[in-house]
Amino acid sequence: MTKENNPNLMTFGGHLEVLRRMLFRIIAVAGTLSVIVFLCKETTWKMLLAPSEYDFTTYQFIEKIISSFGIQFHFEKFHVDMIATDLSSQFMTHITTSVYLGLLGASPYILYELFRFVSPALYENERKHSITVAMIIYLLFVVGVLMSYYILFPVSFRFLGTYSVSENIRSTITLDSYIETFTTLTFIMGIVFQLPVIMFFLAKLGFISSQLLAKYRKHALIIIMLVAAIITPPDLMTLVLVTIPLYLLYEVSVRIAKIVEASKRIRDASIYTSKKYRSSFYS
Repeated sequence: MTKENNPNLMTFGGHLEVLRRMLFRIIAVAGTLSVIVFLCKETTWKMLLAPSEYDFTTYQFIEKIISSFGIQFHFEKFHVDMIATDLSSQFMTHITTSVYLGLLGASPYILYELFRFVSPALYENERKHSITVAMIIYLLFVVGVLMSYYILFPVSFRFLGTYSVSENIRSTITLDSYIETFTTLTFIMGIVFQLPVIMFFLAKLGFISSQLLAKYRKHALIIIMLVAAIITPPDLMTLVLVTIPLYLLYEVSVRIAKIVEASKRIRDASIYTSKKYRSSFYS
């Protein structure tokens, strides 16, 4: 159908113009948030450097839980010196970190703009499902980021920052190394927590089934433990804290695959009944 036949159709140039405006709005929102984060320097860096302190919220929470069982337990105090090796490293790190946090804060708006861009090409039921999927993706990403901030990164920093091969060697890390590790771990955990969404689409396409996932459950647990061992320091408590939520995500994926299969069976049965009714009606 041509544009002359349907005036509602948009030309290729029109799509490019809509895309350009969308990108401009995203850059404007993300840039504004980045500037706000940059100006709120004290609050921002207090939050970023909090996991490097011995009295971080996670440690206090674990101590309270153990104390509730009548056991007196306190984490050993530690301190790791942090330095900036280049003249401009603090300023440049401040800028790049502000941009990263600005994009992170603008991510709900970015998802909204992307949905607005593709929604005209979707059917009504596809729009509803797209909104649900986008919300789930964002929530899982946020949960992964929070897990990295409150569990994975502080424990990793504590272990690696205080690890020493000799008393004569003093650990001193650079600010660039700290921020790079922080952003990398938070991003990785945000992506890892997309496992249920990935399994949903794979089940939709027929590449996996709930029976297959259930059959190889033990193998999956071993793989999850290996992944957790790779991204965490060699500490049993950290390994358990990371393995449990990842395995729960796998179990959620099994349930999701079952739901997808059940919906397929219902749809196929409905199509079969409809075809059977039509054939009997015309015969």
